[in-house]
Amino acid sequence: MKLTLAENIRTFRKERRLTQEQFAEAMGVTVGSVYKWETGQATPELSMLVEIADFFDASMDVLLGYKVKDNRIAAIEERLREFCRVRDPEALAEAEKALKKYPNSFEVVHGCAQVYAFFGVGSKDHAETRRALELYEKAKLLILQSHDPRISEQTISGEMASAWLLLGECEKSIELLKKNNAGGVYSNKIGVTLALYLKKHEEAEPFLAEALLRHTIGLLDSVVGYALVLSARGEYEGAKRMLSGLVTYLGPLKEGEKADFADKVMTNIYAVMAHIHTLEGKPAEAAACLRDVLAAVRKFDATPDYGIQTLRYPANRSDVIFNDSLGATAADSVEMLLKLLGNQELTRIWKELADDER
Repeated sequence: MKLTLAENIRTFRKERRLTQEQFAEAMGVTVGSVYKWETGQATPELSMLVEIADFFDASMDVLLGYKVKDNRIAAIEERLREFCRVRDPEALAEAEKALKKYPNSFEVVHGCAQVYAFFGVGSKDHAETRRALELYEKAKLLILQSHDPRISEQTISGEMASAWLLLGECEKSIELLKKNNAGGVYSNKIGVTLALYLKKHEEAEPFLAEALLRHTIGLLDSVVGYALVLSARGEYEGAKRMLSGLVTYLGPLKEGEKADFADKVMTNIYAVMAHIHTLEGKPAEAAACLRDVLAAVRKFDATPDYGIQTLRYPANRSDVIFNDSLGATAADSVEMLLKLLGNQELTRIWKELADDER
């Protein structure tokens, strides 16, 4: 803790345009005492500090140069984030202070574990990583205090697995991930650890295949949803770029001309793109998109296939069957999507195209 008493006495005196002699006379002390105060060679007694603060109309903390730190948990977390953002090792000392002040707070213990895990990357003696593991174990015991739905024993186990990997304990890391892989949430980490660190490629593939499917579906939902958010704000170019990027990603995954569930999904993407064109006032572009949608709908519904055997990656996934909540057929899905979008111009164009096909 750094105090700036000497500097502050000098600054306040000069602001009042007082000489050291005048200030000494006002305080009833010698000029030598003032000189020593202002050069840090001596410190006024407590009673004199009170008189000096009163003379300068300043509070004691201002006179001393002590900034009262906000030690509420939210403020501590914010300071720790800022230290980590610039990778300031002061974060570790701040974390230990917080742990002494709030030793049984889940938020503090878990947050400090993350700080130690962050600084454990690149550490030569791994002391920070071991401290992180210690704190994660304690956080698990305090988990019932957590009010953050994003944090659970499962997520903490995933963080611990990353720490074990930093320590070179690959098998221990994988074992922990496998025990907490409900819903396949850690299949990607298991797969890449097996393939990259342990060179167990055959064992890695099923986990990577599952992860690829899971994250592709997540990406699909996220991009389409975000495109709708952007288009609602009038950010049409950004929305279209997101959808085009998704199509670019999905395109190379498909192999051959046979229609499957991936084609059913693509109809929804292009329908949303058509929706954005109508919002831009471009009905011709919207109609072109919907013609492609209609052709894909006809192709899929003629010989429906809810598998993904036509995808290049992941390989050998004949056991995977998909469905979506919009509708059983591709036509049903598009109709429901149009209804949810509530875009009358889009619906009109779709009906005209469908009628022309009949």
